[in-house]
Amino acid sequence: MTDARRNLTAALSDRYVIERELGAGGMATVYLAHDVRHDRHVALKVLRPELSAILGGERFLAEIKTTANLQHPHILSLFDSGEADGLVFYVMPYVEGESLRDRLTREKQLPVEDAVRIAVEVADALEYAHQRGVIHRDIKPENILLHGGHAMVADFGIALAVSRSDGGTRMTETGMSLGTPHYMAPEQAMGEREITPKADIYALGCVLYEMLSGEPPFNGPTAQAIIARVMTESPRSLTLQRHTIPPHIEAAVNAALEKLPADRIATAALFAEALSGRGPTLPLTRAATAAAPSASATPWRRYFRLAAGAALAFLVLGAWGWVRERLASRRPVDWQAITLSDSLLLYSAFPSMALSPDGASLVFKDNSQNGLLWIKRRSELAATPIAGTARANNPVFSPDGQWIAFVADGHLKKVNAAGGAAVVIADSVADGFGGATWMADGTLVYGSPSLIELRRVSAAGGDGTVVLHDSAIAGRGIGFPTALPGSRGVLFQACSSGCVTMSLHVLDLRTGKEKRLLDDVAQAWYLPNGYLLYVRRDGVGMAAPFDLGRLEIRGAATPVLDGVMVGTGFAHLVWSASGTLVYLRGSGVATENTIVRVSRAGVATPFDSTWYGQFSALALAPDGRRIAVGTGGTGGGLNVWIKELDRGPFTRLTFSGQDRRPAWSPDGRLVAFIRDTANTTVVVARPADGSGPDRRLARIDRQIQEFSWSRDGQWLIVRTDNSQAGAGDILGVRVHGDSTPVPLVTSPFT
Repeated sequence: MTDARRNLTAALSDRYVIERELGAGGMATVYLAHDVRHDRHVALKVLRPELSAILGGERFLAEIKTTANLQHPHILSLFDSGEADGLVFYVMPYVEGESLRDRLTREKQLPVEDAVRIAVEVADALEYAHQRGVIHRDIKPENILLHGGHAMVADFGIALAVSRSDGGTRMTETGMSLGTPHYMAPEQAMGEREITPKADIYALGCVLYEMLSGEPPFNGPTAQAIIARVMTESPRSLTLQRHTIPPHIEAAVNAALEKLPADRIATAALFAEALSGRGPTLPLTRAATAAAPSASATPWRRYFRLAAGAALAFLVLGAWGWVRERLASRRPVDWQAITLSDSLLLYSAFPSMALSPDGASLVFKDNSQNGLLWIKRRSELAATPIAGTARANNPVFSPDGQWIAFVADGHLKKVNAAGGAAVVIADSVADGFGGATWMADGTLVYGSPSLIELRRVSAAGGDGTVVLHDSAIAGRGIGFPTALPGSRGVLFQACSSGCVTMSLHVLDLRTGKEKRLLDDVAQAWYLPNGYLLYVRRDGVGMAAPFDLGRLEIRGAATPVLDGVMVGTGFAHLVWSASGTLVYLRGSGVATENTIVRVSRAGVATPFDSTWYGQFSALALAPDGRRIAVGTGGTGGGLNVWIKELDRGPFTRLTFSGQDRRPAWSPDGRLVAFIRDTANTTVVVARPADGSGPDRRLARIDRQIQEFSWSRDGQWLIVRTDNSQAGAGDILGVRVHGDSTPVPLVTSPFT
């Protein structure tokens, strides 16, 4: 027995006899005790010593009295509370049975009827408490006890008391959180001071989701990872995981899990009615890709999700066979739109689709489900997941359509299209930019992690052999190979400066020589009608006659497509020899773009028509001859480049992968930018010619979203953002001397 327990036992001996420890959690240790006065067993909960010290016994005991008046058949009542030997305790009935967590651990998933009944009983308890101004704040399976087949909610009011006490803020500062990450509503995870009853409804939705599916809506290796998913992702459809779940149950859970409290189902009573099918009709599915980005998402994360939403809305199917016909006769083209589940997020930062040779099966990556590959067959209504393909990129079918190869976790793998275990073909494969292609002779060509080699390996597996090594490409990178007929060669991409410049190359597998074909091209494919179909970086598809013997373009190109979504070095387009092509149609700030001047007459002219990239911000130098550009975002980090205008050279200014929003000093000598670190945000300046070290100009305790120089160069005007609505203020920071931020505009508004 520990000294603390021995002292506690002695202090309470006239009232309670502690028999044994039942368990310990983040806030309290629970003991089975005998109530001497009433001759009964009770659960005695003792707050952790550090929590007792922070909160203060008197204040906590005063607040917890609120729950002593909660009398409801599904709420575990409060018998007693007090302070002993410096520790705060409270006493509740001892329930002989198990917690919901115990049952989930044993059964993993509950029968639908049991899960709904438990959720309705908890909702009834929450409605009763909410009407009396009490919010639980920590609904989770551990706090739901099962007694006689019915649910009882425990620990009502402990979080309420903590939040209302003077120690609430101090407790947060110590690292102890209110709530459990798996079940915390977004506003609670964000640290909002005003938490409404809708946070409890969200948590109950998470608990019901887990009872039905076997796991919470969001998982992750750390609390931070879980909260990041809570803020930015939507849960996977319940009915896709378990077809016996009625649609109205999924609709009710979705309504409880809305990220914005204003969009969430209004009350616990309405949630219970919706679960029983008596409430108002709710939307059946969640449009995950169309959901507005959370306020906590970083700007580039918001841009990525906006692009993802645009991508899923325009998945288009056409036919490559019309290329020659369109060139000759301009006959109309037939199109079909392919509709996938609203819970699937199709857009990816790397190639994410493959089309079977017969055009009957489309494989695609669901970016919202741990990068899992799914297959949609023409003969089947719904797409199905492919086991063993987590974190996959670059899917490609074998020439006979029996296998699907893909890259995941640095390995080249294959899986049978009919199902089965994934098999590793090769190790040390570039994951993302590199990619792979399946040749007609049963080999695969793939990119190496160094991005200066292409290697070849048998589809049966083994050691890869180098077919192209070019150290001159170092600093550029090669990837996204596509096979030419008869294993004649491969087309591939070469890009430099974070793919600011890009070109299409061809490798002759007979001679081992490579040559450049075109500049500013995202990707290309050889079609059986003798044409090379390629997509420019502006999303326009072009067709040009191609000599397969000489590996040369033999004539003028003609535009045949527009609006193809372009990523970093590739186009979201796949085709099959049967005469079908599928592509994502759309654009967004996560795709390629260029920088233009716009005249007062509204005419836009590119500064440099050969310069494309994922530009996220720009600033013109005071002399009007140079531009500082923030580049990158989805997958490649953020850095700043300097570009001489009108086809002049460009140079990389920063290398940290965390730099954004450049701004020139008034004299044009420095470029300042925002650098995001693990714990804070700073404004850093560097000489525009790269000749000197970084100099920190400003650091504050909140995230910096935007800044500008004063005209005399003595001040920075900073816009802050605490990742929550209403937290944005405008501050002034001196560049020299005292750098203490000076509030200029502070208000409840952003």
